[in-house]
Amino acid sequence: WNALCERLNQSLRKEWQYTRRSTLFYVFINNIVMLLSYIFATLKFFSHAISIGEFTKYASAIAKLNEALRSLVENNGQLRTMIGYLSYYSEYMKKENKLDTGTLPVEKRLDNEFEIAFHNVSFAYPNTNTYVLKNVSLTLNLKQKIALVGPNGAGKSTMMKCLFGTYQKDEGTIYLDGKEVNFSGPKDALENGVAMVHQELNQCLERSVVDNMFLGRYPKNSVGVIDEGRMKKETSDLFRKLGITVDLTQPMKKMSVSQRQMCEIAKAISYHSKVIVLDEPTSSLTAPEVEKLFKMMRQLKAQGIALIYISHKMDEIFEICDEISVLRDGSLVMTKPSKETDMNELIAAMVGRSLDNRFPPVDNTPGETILSVQNISTKYAPKLQNISFDIKKGEIFGFYGLVGAGRTELLETIFGIRTKAEGNIVYDGKVLNFSSPKDAMDHGFALITEERKANGLFLKGDITFNTTIANMSHYKSGVALSHDRMVRATAEEIKIMHTKCMGPDDMITSLSGGNQQKVIFGKWLERSPSVFMMDDPTRGIDVGAKYEIYELIINMAKQGKTIIVVSSEMPEILGITNRIGVMSNGRLAGIVNTKETNQEELLRLSAKYL
Repeated sequence: WNALCERLNQSLRKEWQYTRRSTLFYVFINNIVMLLSYIFATLKFFSHAISIGEFTKYASAIAKLNEALRSLVENNGQLRTMIGYLSYYSEYMKKENKLDTGTLPVEKRLDNEFEIAFHNVSFAYPNTNTYVLKNVSLTLNLKQKIALVGPNGAGKSTMMKCLFGTYQKDEGTIYLDGKEVNFSGPKDALENGVAMVHQELNQCLERSVVDNMFLGRYPKNSVGVIDEGRMKKETSDLFRKLGITVDLTQPMKKMSVSQRQMCEIAKAISYHSKVIVLDEPTSSLTAPEVEKLFKMMRQLKAQGIALIYISHKMDEIFEICDEISVLRDGSLVMTKPSKETDMNELIAAMVGRSLDNRFPPVDNTPGETILSVQNISTKYAPKLQNISFDIKKGEIFGFYGLVGAGRTELLETIFGIRTKAEGNIVYDGKVLNFSSPKDAMDHGFALITEERKANGLFLKGDITFNTTIANMSHYKSGVALSHDRMVRATAEEIKIMHTKCMGPDDMITSLSGGNQQKVIFGKWLERSPSVFMMDDPTRGIDVGAKYEIYELIINMAKQGKTIIVVSSEMPEILGITNRIGVMSNGRLAGIVNTKETNQEELLRLSAKYL
C-alpha cells in the first residue's frame, strides 16, 4: 500500500500540478486512496484482535490510526503515518508468530503420560442394526508406536475415524490427554493436534502437490493475498527433510499411487500434530519407500509425536511398533507389547484360528507358452521400452520393481488402456493388439487395477451392481436383465470370497477396503478369464484373507489359467509365483526363477537402468 500510494502521488503530481481543477481532482483521488487504506487497515486490526481475543493490547495503535484519519484532509502526509502503523503491526504479529495462517503453531511436545482412551465406544452405520464397534475400551499409551491390527471389517479404521471426527460414535467416550473429546469433524481434529492418513486417498487430483498440501489453510501475506512463494518454500523444505522427491507443481493425477501416499503422509506431518494415525500407509509402497517411511516415523517418535499404525503386514508391525492391539468383529481381543508376542499368536488372534504358513504350496505345473509380449513400447509417458517376455499356460508370473518402474503401465498396455507405439501381443498363436479394455475382456483377459477407488469400483452402486457390471450379458432374461440372477450370482461370490457384509444389497462404500477388494475379485471371477492380470491384488487385505486369495490364484493356475501378478511386497512376489520379471525405469531388467532367486537379486535388477 505504501508503494502504491507513493507511485500514485508521484503520477498525479506530475500530470496535474499546473491547474487548479487538476489539483482538486488530485486531492479527491488521493483522499479516496487514503480512505480505502484506512478501511483495509481497520478491518485487519479488528480481525486479528477478534481471532486472538485481545482488544486492549492494540487499543493504542487503533487510537493513533483514528487520529491519523481525522487529519487526512488537513495533511496528506498522514497517510504515510497510518501505513507506518499498519507495517509496524504486521511486523509485530509476524514476530509473535500470530500472523502465520498457513500452519498451526508448534504445540508443546508430549510427556510420557500422554494417552488416548476409548471407554465403551460403539458405532453402527446409519440405518443399520449392525455395530461395527461394540463397547470397545482401549487405552493407548502414546509414548510408544502403537499397531492396531485385525481382519477386514474388524473396525480398525472406523475406530480411528471416530477419534478423527469423520464418524460420530453412538455410545461411549474418548479421552485425549485426560480430556474428553468429541471432534465435530476432521478440521476440528486437525486444529486440536490429531491427523490421519487414510487408507483411501482423498486428494484434489487436478491440483498441484503444493495446493493439496495447503487445502483449507492457505497462508496469506500482509495484504491478504495468498502467499504462493511461501507455500512452495515450506513444502520444498518439508519434502527435503523427509527425503521425498516429486515435482511440486505437477497435478496429483500424474503421480503414482505411492507418490501420492507419501505426499499425504507429509501433509499430516506438516500440521505439527500431537497424534498421527497411519491407516495402511505402505499398501502401495516398495521396500525402499517403506524404509524411508520407517525412518520418518522414528524421527517423529524422537520428537514426541504419537503414532498409531494400522496395517495387515506382519513383518512391518514387528519391525516398527512397540505395542500391538488386535480387533476382531468390532471387539478388542488382545493387547500386548510386540516383544511379548509372535506372528503365530498375532495371526491366531486376528483370524480366530492358527495359520502355520503365510503362503500355500505353489504346486501348479506350467504348460506350453500361451502369451508372448514382443518388443512392446508405449507412445506416451511414462514410456515403456522394447519389453519382451513369454508366459506359459497355467503359470503364475510376477512383476517386481521400484515405483515408476513401469509395472502398472505394462499391464494397462496389454489390457488396451495405454497406446502402443510398437510391438505385438500374441495369445495362443494369434496377434491380439487390443484397442480398448472391452476388446481385451472379449478375448478372455481381466485386470484388477492398482487403485480400486479410482477405477475399480462404482462407489454409488451396491455390491450386486459392482459384482455383475463386467458380465451383464450373462444375466439377461430375454431382452431384459434378470435381477434375481444377478443377486444369486453376487451371493455366490460373497460366499466364495468370504466377503463381510449384510448382503448383496449393501452399498459398496459401506464395506472396508479389504472387502471392497474381494468384491473386485468376485466381479472378474464371474467372467472366468483365461488371462488374469492383478495389480497389487492383496492391497489392504488381512493376513487370513490373503491366504485364501493365494489359494484361489494357485487353483486358477492349476485349471490352466494364466496369472500375471504385480506386487510391491517382496515376500508375496517370492511366495506365490513361478517366475518373476523385474522392471527398471520402463525396461525389463531380467526374468528369474522364483525358487532360484532372493531379495538381493530382485533389488539389484530393479536398479539396473536407473
